[in-house]
Amino acid sequence: MQKELPSVYDPNEVEDKWYKFWERENFFHAEIDPNKEPFTIVIPPPNVTGQLHMGHALNNTLQDILIRTKRMQGYSALWLPGTDHAGIATEAKVKEQLAEEGLSKYDLGREKFLERVWAWKEKYGDRIITQLKKLGSSCDWSRLRFTMDEGLSKAVREVFVRLYEKGLIYRGDYIVNWCPTCKTTLSDIEVEHEDRIDKLYYVKYPFKDGSGYITVATTRPETILGDTAVAVNPNDTHYKDVVGKTLILPIVKREIPIIADSYVDMEFGTGAVKVTPGHDPNDFDMGVRHSLPIIIVIDENGCMNEKAGKFQGMDRFACRKALIDELEKEGLFEKAEDISHSVGHCYRCHTIVEPVVSKQWFVKMEPLAKPAIDVVTEGEVKFIPERFAKIYMNWLENIRDWCISRQLWWGHRIPAWYCRDCGETIVSREDIKTCPKCGSSSVEQDPDVLDTWFSSALWPFSTLGWPEDTPDLDYFYPTSVLVTAYDIIFFWVARMIFMAMEFMKEPPFEYVVITGLIRDAQGRKMSKSLGNGIDPLEVIDKYGADTLRFTLCTGNAPGNDMRFSWEKVESSRNFANKIWNASRFVIMNLEDFTPGELNLDKLALKDRWILKRINDITRDVTDSLEKFEIGLAAQKIYDFFWSEFCDWYIEMAKIDLYGKNEENRRTTQRVLVEVIERALKLLHPFMPFITEEIWQHIPHEGVSIMVSSWPEYKADWDFEDANEMELVMDAVRGIRNIRAEMNVPPAKQASALVRITNPMTEQILSSNLDIIYSLAKVSEMEFGKEDLQVPHKAVSCVIKGAEIFIPMEGLVDLDTEIARLEKEKLNLEKEIERTSKKLSNPGFIEKAPKDIVEKEKQKQKDYQEMLEKVVARLEMMKDMLAE
Repeated sequence: MQKELPSVYDPNEVEDKWYKFWERENFFHAEIDPNKEPFTIVIPPPNVTGQLHMGHALNNTLQDILIRTKRMQGYSALWLPGTDHAGIATEAKVKEQLAEEGLSKYDLGREKFLERVWAWKEKYGDRIITQLKKLGSSCDWSRLRFTMDEGLSKAVREVFVRLYEKGLIYRGDYIVNWCPTCKTTLSDIEVEHEDRIDKLYYVKYPFKDGSGYITVATTRPETILGDTAVAVNPNDTHYKDVVGKTLILPIVKREIPIIADSYVDMEFGTGAVKVTPGHDPNDFDMGVRHSLPIIIVIDENGCMNEKAGKFQGMDRFACRKALIDELEKEGLFEKAEDISHSVGHCYRCHTIVEPVVSKQWFVKMEPLAKPAIDVVTEGEVKFIPERFAKIYMNWLENIRDWCISRQLWWGHRIPAWYCRDCGETIVSREDIKTCPKCGSSSVEQDPDVLDTWFSSALWPFSTLGWPEDTPDLDYFYPTSVLVTAYDIIFFWVARMIFMAMEFMKEPPFEYVVITGLIRDAQGRKMSKSLGNGIDPLEVIDKYGADTLRFTLCTGNAPGNDMRFSWEKVESSRNFANKIWNASRFVIMNLEDFTPGELNLDKLALKDRWILKRINDITRDVTDSLEKFEIGLAAQKIYDFFWSEFCDWYIEMAKIDLYGKNEENRRTTQRVLVEVIERALKLLHPFMPFITEEIWQHIPHEGVSIMVSSWPEYKADWDFEDANEMELVMDAVRGIRNIRAEMNVPPAKQASALVRITNPMTEQILSSNLDIIYSLAKVSEMEFGKEDLQVPHKAVSCVIKGAEIFIPMEGLVDLDTEIARLEKEKLNLEKEIERTSKKLSNPGFIEKAPKDIVEKEKQKQKDYQEMLEKVVARLEMMKDMLAE
């Protein structure tokens, strides 16, 4: 125990010191202990391209709160950290570097390019780990994993081979989402859809027999060059006589049939649609049903290919304009009209996605989806809040096969080899040098890599050593809870669950706690384009990690978006200072403290009250954390520490600390130590640094608060009469309010008359007069019943079982106070008039931002309420003066 806290809390002097201490003492490490129950969280692995942003700060703060709590509760608490190789994003970073040198990845070749990526990863890949440490994250860094380290790569191959051998992975031609900028396929959920206004073009397709034409409507005329049919709905009477007839494809002059398919919407355009199986997923399905040929006319760069004829080499959107011009010349363009529709964009670079048919690797999802649906339906996996289970279920129930191949070089290379001589495809756990079918050494590995989410889907068990049967896997799996944002329920959560059910035969975690997004003070999503992003490291540098952590906790409810504001940061900083100053007061009054057991029979009412309250808060905070109501838990400990402990008990404690009764002083010291220690422990998961610094200054057992025991509810602290203290506090509040309303100078002592209607009230108040005298600035208190004589110039307040009167004679100069109130009334009337003029101005209401208008309305309401109080006090004062 150290002697004294500095007068001002400086997080910069505290945080690095204690984090290094915790690491040095190996407190973050989780041991396999058969006598302890495991509690495991695997970190949602941040990308190696990543830098700490507010979403990371929120997510990791919540995880750290849970893991620190469980560690203190005696669990073997493992928070397993790691990073993701992030295929598209990382490759893009290195390609940017190369572009600055005037090079492309093809100039280097695959091997040299991958050397550059690994070098980039070594230099920048652990940047976010350092930043997570600044936040106070108590991960077991000895178990740090990376999705492309040797063990996880082995797990990826094992899963691929097993699924392939089971017939759940296959290779085939299929329509996929292609990003011309990233030059890779994207899964359906990697495509972000945006509503936009485009043109709907009406084009005439002539009949081969010269009997006229059929008009089709399309938003993508550039794909006309790849059309292989025109389709109508079989129930559409307009076209019943033309189904089966042959058309001449405009520009290309190729013959194509008219087919009937129920997919066609009779209300869209003319009811007749062009069918381009090579460039539209729905057309692809129609093409399969009607055995249509597939013609691809757009290449991997988003340009027209050799099958586009004279348009070859043109950008797809430039081709659109040129093709419409050509159709007009041929008299085949009818009209164009505006249409609002949804357009897919790459989630990474926001380029408009191009659907193309190509040979890709897929996972059959239907057999894998069912067990993943069942575990949520049966409650083995629980979503917090429950409403997110519906989103999860809806996606799995309507799932399509998952395209897992990506045309990248950085990532887990697909473990498939092709024999150039006999055409055999070999999928293997080991590298293949010769073909097992024909013996040829002319074998080549598939150049593609797996979707990043394929390896991430194995994260809860691959990080613990699977496919080996490791002690870690046996002890720490399944994990306990996953904390993640709602925007990756499809990307990651569902995939982890179905992979775990397939390979571990049990869910990867019991709870999925969903966080919302962090928005700015106006409720807008933080983004570079708006310039409203906040760097969490800036907040930490200026205010400390504890302040940021508590800001992110406060008002946070699972699944709900939250608003970040600097006012909230200031409030949390003020709370940290309050904790520091209150603790400093306690420590300064422990100079001659001797530890010992509390004699519960000799406690004063104030002591029984505060012990009951910290006991109740211990139970409530623990219960809230068990339910993952982290924001509620933070609010409860905040309210207790600030309002009950600081504002009330510390003020009451001063009476005995500075008094002459030695026994009362020692009792108060022991109560203060009991309460501050419990409060610090409850606060530790939220604010680890400041609580460690203070804890090291108070009497304690053990070397660190983070490995001390979590407070437990004590039945013998549930004092039946503790609530009587509320009556004393009501009396103090009532008298303080009278003094404030009547503007009684702080230095003036008041006398009080108490008209009793309940004898118990008199007993409680008279037993605690020292508190009332000290806290309410009262010099004497006289009790009486109905016959109690009260001066005319007295102001009263009512509490349970009594009415308290404060005579104003000698306390307030009525003339001076009336003059002050008249002036205040005049100022308020002016402010009300000003806001009324502003709010009645249509220009202000229509042009000012909504939040500014609302603030002005609130001001007007506040001024009105203040005016009513001032008028009421004026009337009271004038009545007194008239008496």
